[in-house]
Amino acid sequence: MAKAYTPGLKVTARTTYRVRRLLPVTGDVRVKVGELVSAETVVAETFLEGDVFPIKVAGMLGANPNELAALMLKRVGESVQVGEVLARSKGIFGMMKTEAKSTAAGTLESISDSTGMVIIRGAKTPVQVRAYVAGRVAEVIAGEGVIVETDALFVQGIFGVGGETWGPLVIAVKSHTEDLREELIVSSMKGAIVVGGARMTAGGIRRAREVGVAAVICGGIDDADLRDVLGYDLGVAVTGSEKIGITLLVTEGFGDIAMAERTFQLLLAHAGKLASVNGATQIRAGVMRPEIVVALEARGSSEIFTGGATAGILDIGTAVRIIRDPYFGFLGTVSALPEQPAVLGSGSKARVLEVALESGERVTVPRANVELSST
Repeated sequence: MAKAYTPGLKVTARTTYRVRRLLPVTGDVRVKVGELVSAETVVAETFLEGDVFPIKVAGMLGANPNELAALMLKRVGESVQVGEVLARSKGIFGMMKTEAKSTAAGTLESISDSTGMVIIRGAKTPVQVRAYVAGRVAEVIAGEGVIVETDALFVQGIFGVGGETWGPLVIAVKSHTEDLREELIVSSMKGAIVVGGARMTAGGIRRAREVGVAAVICGGIDDADLRDVLGYDLGVAVTGSEKIGITLLVTEGFGDIAMAERTFQLLLAHAGKLASVNGATQIRAGVMRPEIVVALEARGSSEIFTGGATAGILDIGTAVRIIRDPYFGFLGTVSALPEQPAVLGSGSKARVLEVALESGERVTVPRANVELSST
């Protein structure tokens, strides 16, 4: 009988989770190797240069550029405020003087005697990187950041939107098959990671945003509800930077899909504990999965996990999830594993398989377009 291997989402009750927390540019690391950190601990920080504001001061004074230096009232390196006088003309017989006022706040960076321009540099923008998970600093990368390590419950999702967040894990439903409806979201869930069962409804998401829920985790979501929440159609590319006031994570796929019972029971067992969630998803060119991490008390050694997916045998009857358009997020079982490559619509050849979808439809897709499903 034909068999193959394919990746699947990782769901584990305990693993050694390691995460790199790096600055976008060189800066200062604020913690040391071995130091215990919480999710909110600032582990590294730096400052990004402020915006540049050019001001045509010579033109404002009606002076030649080479005369500007002598007319300046502010010097390079001095701070300036909006409306503050930068330079003043000599006028006529000491009268009818013209003033050039700053249109920006910041530091006077340069005075050009060739263009007559004055450059104001805006205030630097602080950039802080937080630990994201509670754990121990395992490694310091000088000037860049750290690697944080912790024993953790770890769950990967199929799809998510919104960036990193954390909060107490709150279970809002009684069963992994129950939808997350609007009436299940209460004010006490503010700042929490709320776990539903099956589909997260548009009303439930809106109510969660109103309450101030940090993240919502469910088995599935309808694409129409996702479009309603985002306000636009989201292509399957890279997510995580959406500014919607909440992070959403789907563990199984699109539609009315219940969360895998094992996943639900694992989360239920850790209700009340601090969970870290990242909705960032990338399907193509370097897979990145949304994730749920619940730090646990250290207990000896365990498998080290730094990202990616687990692998398993792909066989007839194996439950799979399709991870490429036009069937992205659909669940089914393998119904056939042709041994010979097939010609795809693009004209290229690839190893394929036949998937019997839950709707009863059978579709043929490249083997690289599926992963194991725990549902």
